[in-house]
Amino acid sequence: MSDVNIVERGRTLVVNPLITCQPLGAMFATLGIHRGLPLVHGSQGCNTFVRYAFNRHFREPAEIAVTSLHEDAAVFGGRSNLINGIKNLSKRFRPDLIGVVTTCSSEIIGDDVEGFMKVAHKELAEEIGEEKANKTKLVHISTPSFVEHHFRGYGNAVKAFVNTLTEEPTESNDKLNIIPGMVNPGDIREIKHILGLMGTEAIVLSDTSDPFDSPLRPSTTESMPFYPKGGTRVEEIADSSNSLGTISLPFYGDDAANSLEKKYDVPAKIGPMPIGVQNTDEFVRNVTKLTGLEASEELLDERGLLIDSMADLCSRYLFGRKVAIYGDPALVMGMARFVCEIGMIPSFVCTGVENPEFVEEMKKVGKESEGPVEVMPGSDLRALEVRLEEEPVDLVIGNSEGRLITRDLDIPLVRVGFPVYDRAGYHRVPIVGYNGSVNLIDRITNIVMEKYYDEQHWKLQQ
Repeated sequence: MSDVNIVERGRTLVVNPLITCQPLGAMFATLGIHRGLPLVHGSQGCNTFVRYAFNRHFREPAEIAVTSLHEDAAVFGGRSNLINGIKNLSKRFRPDLIGVVTTCSSEIIGDDVEGFMKVAHKELAEEIGEEKANKTKLVHISTPSFVEHHFRGYGNAVKAFVNTLTEEPTESNDKLNIIPGMVNPGDIREIKHILGLMGTEAIVLSDTSDPFDSPLRPSTTESMPFYPKGGTRVEEIADSSNSLGTISLPFYGDDAANSLEKKYDVPAKIGPMPIGVQNTDEFVRNVTKLTGLEASEELLDERGLLIDSMADLCSRYLFGRKVAIYGDPALVMGMARFVCEIGMIPSFVCTGVENPEFVEEMKKVGKESEGPVEVMPGSDLRALEVRLEEEPVDLVIGNSEGRLITRDLDIPLVRVGFPVYDRAGYHRVPIVGYNGSVNLIDRITNIVMEKYYDEQHWKLQQ
């Protein structure tokens, strides 16, 4: 058993943060709804910053509307902005769902968002008819920016969808509800692939795989489609109360999963993010418990290929190398266990979220590690940078926000998670499941070879 040192952030100031405000996560989730539009009840910047973040990472447009609150709204409120915004979007774009995402400004001034939405629907029904007005579902997503983080905003959005749209259960649909978290399109597709090999289907809450990675081709139903293909349909969310169970891969999706269990007796399983052998095995076991299905031969072959990749590469290139990991707490938890499986040491694990589940999981990982693990919950990249200056590691795993730190410290960076904007195509390549873990081993090993073998070892062998 290795030492696990829990380090609390020792300063109030946040430098180079690992998290941003709640609305970003809510917008992310809303864009995973088929013909879904986020409507941000706040200032222009609350919209522009998030669109820019999504565009850089996915290289895809992100259509997000905003009520454009200005100084007068701080005094008189944003009633007219929100009502007119809902009516304009409903008439012009005919969305299946509008997710009304609040911000710090609209929360602080105390706007009655629920009341404004009812007025907007009533006025819309008078102008275009009740039937047409009812085709656009309105969902209020409360995301006060001055507390918590964008992961909680994602969880609040999924919970709002479930609480607003689900209907009383009738008969089983023989499907599973999957809450994937803020993962990439390739990861969601890999989860669907695993479930397909096991003989079941998923209602993904919410499915951002196609909306954030859409084909560019003429539509067969629309001359100029405004919405990307795919996404979770409103009808599927309504049907989620008939599912066999809910699996939330990140812990910040637990509210929606627990809500379905409490209201409709849909069993809930929370975590883990299926990265590596142990966590993917746990995911498969959860699917088996909820559906009664067994892992297929094809899936077992994929597991075998992962084990073979570990045998081929880990002892030769990776064993004993020290790693620092940062980012999404669910991703960090999965990555930390995975690097232990391939013989590396997660010397530093850092996330911007203060969460007891994260700390407890890291204590378990510490028992599996070949070296000491320093856990940095609720921290930032500046704190991690200082520790890496004091105790360098062989490799850093995280998103593009750490690129300048690793360049200055001359430590290679394995890019995973969100955002990755200085490399192309990473959002299409899964890192979850058995196949995704093989991709990760290859990515890590290639970077280790490039850094520690290309300039020295290969030349010595010539």
